This record gives sequence, C-alpha cells and structure tokens, in this order.
Amino acid sequence: MTAPAAEDENRKKSGASEKSGARACAGCGVPLTGKRDECLECRFMPSPWAAAVAVMGMLTLGVLLGSATSQVAQSAGLTSILLEASPKPAPQAESVASAPPSPTPASEPAPLPATTSSLPIAPPAAAVPPAAEPAPEPTPPPEFFEEEETLPPVKHVFLVVLGENSFEEAFGATSPAPYLSRTLAAKGELLSNFYGVTKGALANQIALLSGQGPTVETAAGCPVPADILPGTISPAGQVEGAGCIYPAATATLPGQLAEKKLTWKAYVEGRLAPCVREEGSRDPFVYFHSLTDNPACAKSDVSLEQLAADLKVATKTPTLSYIVPSNCHDGGELPCAEGAPVGALEAEPFLQQVVPEIEASPAYKEGGLIAITSAQARQTGPTPDLSSCCSSPAYPNLPPEAVAAAPPGPVKPTGGGGRVGLLLLSSFVAPGTVNESGYFNHFSLLRSIEELFELTPLGYAAEEALTPFDSSVYNAETSTVSAARPPALPGLRG
Repeated sequence: MTAPAAEDENRKKSGASEKSGARACAGCGVPLTGKRDECLECRFMPSPWAAAVAVMGMLTLGVLLGSATSQVAQSAGLTSILLEASPKPAPQAESVASAPPSPTPASEPAPLPATTSSLPIAPPAAAVPPAAEPAPEPTPPPEFFEEEETLPPVKHVFLVVLGENSFEEAFGATSPAPYLSRTLAAKGELLSNFYGVTKGALANQIALLSGQGPTVETAAGCPVPADILPGTISPAGQVEGAGCIYPAATATLPGQLAEKKLTWKAYVEGRLAPCVREEGSRDPFVYFHSLTDNPACAKSDVSLEQLAADLKVATKTPTLSYIVPSNCHDGGELPCAEGAPVGALEAEPFLQQVVPEIEASPAYKEGGLIAITSAQARQTGPTPDLSSCCSSPAYPNLPPEAVAAAPPGPVKPTGGGGRVGLLLLSSFVAPGTVNESGYFNHFSLLRSIEELFELTPLGYAAEEALTPFDSSVYNAETSTVSAARPPALPGLRG
C-alpha cells in the first residue's frame, strides 16, 4: 500500500472513531486506551517518511560495505569475496505498520578503512597455487673439484720409426740392443703396452700420419704404386677402395701443421731425390697426393743428412721431425750385407748417431720430445705377433678375418701389428720409468701429437675409445699445472 493510500485509510478510521465518541491518535487511527491523553501505541509506529529513510539508510550501508570489501578483495589478490553475514529481507508494506520505530534517527555510517574489514571473509573455494619454478642446479662443494691436467708445452716432436721389432726384441730383458733397451730406456719412459694397428710396415706408418686404415695394397707394402679407387671418403673420414696412393682430399698430420703455420720435415736415410717414391724406401709421405702435389714437399721430404744442419738452430728445427732409417738400420730380419747384424741390433748404429744429435740441439732443450717405436712386430717366423689393441676397428678395405672368441680386455690375439713398445725421451717424462697401466697404439700416438698442437684428430685417431697421453705419461713434475674443474665420471676420460 502506498503512502497516500495509507493516509486516506487513517482519515476514514479517525472519522469513524469521532462518530462513536472515542478519540483516536492522529496519524495512525488507534483509539486511546490509556488514562493519559497521548498516543502510546502510535509512538512506536514509524511514519511512511521514516520507513523510507530507514530503507535508504540500509541500502547506503550495503553500498559502503560492498565498496570496503571490494577494496579488501583487491588488496588480497582475490577475484571474489564471500560475506558470512546474512542480509535482512526487504520490508513489506504490511510490516511497516507493525515494525517498532528506531529509538534514534538513522545516521550515515562512517566509511570503512580501505584495507581492512570488520566482517569475516571466506577464502576462495579452490585456490590454485602458482607454478613452481625449476630448482637451480646445485653448486658442487669445493672438495668436489680437483686438479685439471694440461698438456706440457712441447714445441718439437722427433719421431723415430723403426721397422719390424717386437717389444721383447727392442726393449725386453733379452733384447740384443743394449743401447736402445738399457741406455736410452734409463733416460726416458717406456710405454710397454704400445701396439701396431694393422699388418704391414707401410700401412702402420700411413696410419700414424693420417689415421687411415689399411688397404690390401698398403698392407702388402704397395708392390705396384696405384691410386686408391674409387677413393670415396666415408663419414668416418676413411678413404675406401683398392690401391696404395691416397687422393688429394686425404687429410694428414703434415697438412694440419702447415695449415696452422707450423713446420714439418721427413728425414729419410738413403734418399737420393726429395719427395719422390724410391724403391726400397720406407718413406710414407710419398703415398699422399696432398703432400707430393705441393711444391713445398721438395723442401720438407729430404735426406737424413739435412737433420744435423737443421738441429743447430731452434728456429730451423721443424715442429715435427719424422726420422726414417733405411732397410739396413730399421731392425729387419734380412741383413744388408753378409755377416751384418739383423733385428733390433741392426738399428743400434743409427740410433747412436741420431739420438745424441737431437739431445744436444737447442730445439730439444727448449721443449723437445723424442718418441722411438717400430712400425710393427714380426708377422712371420717362429714367434709372430699379430695382436691388436685399443678397440681396433674393422677396416673397410680389408676382407673380414675369421677370429675366434676374443678374450676380455683391450688386447685381441689377431688383427693388429703386434706389441712394439714406445720409448719417450723428454724433460716432461720421469727418467727410468715404465708405464704398464695404459694401453696405446699408433692411432693414440697420432692423436697425442695432434693434441699437443691443438689439431683435430684425424680418421681413427678420433675414436672415443682411444686413450691419448695424459699425466700418467707426462709424469715429470713440470708436466702439469693446476686448475679447478669437475672430475670426469667413472669410466670416462675427462
């Protein structure tokens, strides 16, 4: 019922009361029941105007509370807030007449603080936690680090390659060569577990210069010089085909040194003309087109007599000196003359001349390394040695061999050039020592030389299973420096 209609109804009731002789309270029409002339019941009945004011006050309070709680919600980072207080129902017209009036006029409530609320706030129904960031890698404790091995500052390598001599013939207790097995061994370090990589002296020397596996022809000593055909290069860097002269695209250790502005020379005993293939010569450099087709080869592939002159001045001594004795001094099983010595004893005069010259040179004294080994062990005779070592691969240019069940360990009974040994002379190795723990071969030696001069390993020298020289070989106190790094995992080389 609207306010004007209520007023008309009150007038009618008032008129009816006056006619009946009873007075009524003005404004509500309730008859006077008390002795006092006042409207007691109408005192508690709000007028329509007062009811309207009360409703507006409640709405205003609701707006203010909503604004305050909205600010709280924003400060809390929530998208919605639930109020636990239940709202009062809106007043109906019929209840206005019977509801008691407020003892004091409704007043506007004070604004609430922006960041707090007196009403309890319920948490959201399902709070989604933020995605966790990945934990950082743990920093290893200081004791986890160890000394890092670095290679010694070798400036000149003198590589002396003999012919067919087993380890026992060259360095064993019963060796017939006392200068090599005792005099020189007492001044250097002997790697007793050092092996050839294939059958054939020429094939082993080619492997030592390029990381190439053998062909049938190189294993036989290249009886008929011919280019390797088709000469395709496999993904492993191997030249595939038949023949014994490698194409110009074949990478070599001398080529690597030249690209880095370092020098090399081959000193070949008995050479008549530089950089040409000569019958009976043990020079492996002339089997690479990449070397013989270069005009610089004539100045680098020379006779043995040139060595003494180059050793007088360090700047004239090449980075790599490859020294090759003739068939009369390489330790072969056939004498060069009637009554001449054979085997390792045959190499004694050659070594007694060459090694002291190198040791006295300025180049050797300022960071030189002499390495003496044989191309292979004897493959025939009463005690042949065809063993292989150090994960020798299956060569693509050779037919597969029927091999019995191989024993465990790095050494296999067949497929290689046998155990030949390697003697190192240098200020970077401890004199009179024998390394019996490591296993190495010609590919290991090639890779170790490349690492000394920061070159990329070639061919099979890049095999991960190989063990190049480290502090176990460079065992003098001056051969390592300290640096912090995490150690290698067990079973892996760092």
